[in-house]
Amino acid sequence: MSDNATESLLLCLLLEEEDDDDFLLLYARKKRNAPDLLFKSRTKEGSYSILIKNHLIGAEEKFRKYCRINKNQFDFVLSLIVEEIQPKNRHAITAEEKLYLTLRFLATGETFESLSTSFRISVSYISRLVKRVLNVMREKLVPILMKTPTRDDFKCIEQIFWQKWNIPNCIGGIDGKHVRVRAPKNSGSLFFNYKDYFSIVLLAIVDANCKFVAVDVGAYGKESDNGIFQKSTMGKQIATNRFNIPPPKLLQGSDVMSPHFLIGDEAFALSHFMMKPYCRTQARLEREKLIYNYRLCRGRRVTENAFGLLSQVFRVFYTPIAIAPNVVDDLILTCCCLHHLLRDGYLERHSLPFHIYNATDRPEENMIDIVGSGGFANRDGFQIRENLKKNFCSANGAVSWQDSAVDDDGTQRRPRRKRPRRRATAFMLNSSHSQ
Repeated sequence: MSDNATESLLLCLLLEEEDDDDFLLLYARKKRNAPDLLFKSRTKEGSYSILIKNHLIGAEEKFRKYCRINKNQFDFVLSLIVEEIQPKNRHAITAEEKLYLTLRFLATGETFESLSTSFRISVSYISRLVKRVLNVMREKLVPILMKTPTRDDFKCIEQIFWQKWNIPNCIGGIDGKHVRVRAPKNSGSLFFNYKDYFSIVLLAIVDANCKFVAVDVGAYGKESDNGIFQKSTMGKQIATNRFNIPPPKLLQGSDVMSPHFLIGDEAFALSHFMMKPYCRTQARLEREKLIYNYRLCRGRRVTENAFGLLSQVFRVFYTPIAIAPNVVDDLILTCCCLHHLLRDGYLERHSLPFHIYNATDRPEENMIDIVGSGGFANRDGFQIRENLKKNFCSANGAVSWQDSAVDDDGTQRRPRRKRPRRRATAFMLNSSHSQ
């Protein structure tokens, strides 16, 4: 057989084999299920068509309760992300409806099954939709609302801290919280924290107006505050003086030079850029240390208020978040940016905020404090804390109520409130029994 005949035969055999494979794939392919009638009625019966368009867009207060942001803020966010999530097909789910659904998920923490019923969208598509919208919102909002602070920004924060919380040279409070998540696949004990559940850590620097200056998201739940801070990008930049922190200046009302610093709790290591309270046993021995602890903890309240507002506005933090860890990172950063947007709107109006922090309404099994590890302190930190303690107790640095705010045993003195008397209700006996 000639070479040409052999090549022709081989070519015919290959073509027949390829046809057989196509034939098998054609019949082996699983048939697609028919769409559910529930989802076919999306344009007529979905929450976007009935509730949002007909009742919420014209009602400002109801709109904010539903989306947690007002209509102007919603339009601003939508303008940033519309090009990335707008579908090409005019009959598909619009970018506006996708944003409404995502904001409703952040506001309530509803399951995807519940959102599927109300918006008439399948659960599988909602999971992809939320993941995509959160990712785009993080990419667009973080450079605008949470950009790296400049030296002038820190000077402004320091002035407001002194005016509101009476702490000189302070550029922010720092703290971390556990965000509860469902157990990630094949993660072992990496996300398992000391409270016996799985979590991702949010570490944040907060200014005097309860806004997030810088955040670190994604650390494992088993880690401690100080370990996360030292390994984070912002921690490394602060330690190496690359975070645009202003140079040292005189403490308020004194001739003592002091660097600018953050204020944290016992979980952080004392250093020239980090102030922490004295331990309680040590503070009870000296009243000046009690006053220092009171003044520092009073200023550090901004971190608790910021985390409290974040969780009360976005109720997704009240439930275990059942999405992938990388999507949880996008969710946390997006919520921090929206929180920043809400706080800016409140400060510009100079009126009462729409969402008021309620200290008694906090998630019991979520957004809890990080376990404290302390870390090693350095000599500069001890000296700066000693100077700050003396400044708090001097005539120029003291506040009028600090002596009456603490007891000698180291506890904060709180005014006693009179409990209202309960009215005793007298029940008349039945006449038949009384006889």
